[in-house]
Amino acid sequence: MKIKVLGSAAGGGFPQWNCNCRNCDGVRRGTLKATRRTQSSIAVSANGEDWLLVNASPDLLAQIAAHPELQPARRARDSGIAAVLVIDAQIDHVTGLLMLRERDTPLPLYATDAVWQDLTSGFPVATMLSHYCGVEHRRIALDGAPLAMAGLEGVQIEALPLSSKAPPYSPHRHAPERGDNIGLVITNPKTGKRAFYAPGLGEVENHVLAAMREADLLLVDGTMWTGDEMIRLGLSKKTAAEMGHLPQSGEGGMIDVLASLGARDARKVLIHINNTNPILVEDSPERRVLGEHGIEVASDGMSFEL
Repeated sequence: MKIKVLGSAAGGGFPQWNCNCRNCDGVRRGTLKATRRTQSSIAVSANGEDWLLVNASPDLLAQIAAHPELQPARRARDSGIAAVLVIDAQIDHVTGLLMLRERDTPLPLYATDAVWQDLTSGFPVATMLSHYCGVEHRRIALDGAPLAMAGLEGVQIEALPLSSKAPPYSPHRHAPERGDNIGLVITNPKTGKRAFYAPGLGEVENHVLAAMREADLLLVDGTMWTGDEMIRLGLSKKTAAEMGHLPQSGEGGMIDVLASLGARDARKVLIHINNTNPILVEDSPERRVLGEHGIEVASDGMSFEL
């Protein structure tokens, strides 16, 4: 089973188009040791030819161009993207669906009931696509059963409900519903190896912690270093928690959570990294702290085989 990181940044990418924070300004000028990143998405495959796209970033076309396996050219019009699964209805995870409108068959789209409601109401991407290729909604029931994925045999996926925020345009933004945000346990049935993917993780509940303990690869929320990061920089009035993200540092932060998993030999990788996060700077003190804890920082093009 193969997992590729197509995009590793949070919404807006890195550098963000209108941001002049130290990180964004430094990467543009070449004065910081940092690498540009597109917005968060991964792809999963059992055979290296048919891929499940997990989240459809606004940067999807650039990501497809950077990964030829997503364009295998088996016929006149073709794609290696067999289906798409979205973990929430956030703009940075669903806008790229519009870039797939030229398909000649309906797009298989896995989504929970809560997310599907958002995609047909508050941000009606699915409704828009009905005028182009169409969408075949495949319901994620959150009943604990693995998802059945035609054409993606050899990959087993289970969805876990997470405590996080629905998008601002969601009908249930202020009345959270089960399934607004999910994490994924992605398993290779042949090897028994599994990955846990949760780029938006506001709270580590017991069922989530149990899944993390059993994972051989963790791709988890790396959005912000501190809870007040955006406030201190004068870029927002919201804390990380208010945006549905667990910061890395501080008591109970992601570093503490990953350290609590014990001695299991799992790769621990932060993904969905906000442009303000100092871990983007490769020689920063914060990056060294992560290294001391055996934690990696995802970059575009990173790949794993389980």
